[in-house]
Amino acid sequence: MREIAARPLTPSAFAPFGEVLDCAGEPDRIINRGLCGRWHDRATLDMDDAGRPGISLFLAEPRALPYTLDLVERHPEGSQAFVPMHEHPWLVIVAEDGAQPGPIHAFVAAPGQGVNLARGTWHGVLTPLHAPGRFAVIDRIGPGANLEEHVLEEPVLIVGP
Repeated sequence: MREIAARPLTPSAFAPFGEVLDCAGEPDRIINRGLCGRWHDRATLDMDDAGRPGISLFLAEPRALPYTLDLVERHPEGSQAFVPMHEHPWLVIVAEDGAQPGPIHAFVAAPGQGVNLARGTWHGVLTPLHAPGRFAVIDRIGPGANLEEHVLEEPVLIVGP
C-alpha cells in the first residue's frame, strides 16, 4: 500500500485545491467598538446558477492515524467549505485534478483551521482525529448531480507528519 505523510495545512501548500480558513495574522477590520476582529472575505463560494449557498451541520466519526483512504469524492457544481465546530486537529485529504483523481495530498489542519475546497476538487470524506467531529459545511444546495465518488484501485495509507 502506498503511504503518504500528512503535512501541516498552510495557505500556500493548499492553494491548488482551495483556500485555508483561519484567523492568522492581523484582522482586516476591527468592529463592534473594537471588541471583534474580522478576517474579511476569506473564501470564494463558487457554484452554478441552479444552486444556492447553504449551511449544513455534520457529525463525523473520529478516525486515527495511520488512516486508510479508499474513497474520494468531488462536487462539480459548487465549492465546499468545511468549518470545524471544535478545537482539535483534523485531516484534510485532496487529490490533484483530472477526470480521475491524481496524486493524493494530506494535510493536518490545526485547531481553528477550516478549508474551502474549490469546485470539482477531489477530496476525502470529513476526517476528524478527535471527538466530536462536528463541522459546519457551506456548499451548493440545489438540483442536479453534485456528487461524484471514486473508489481508489489501490488504497493509500495516510500517516502522521
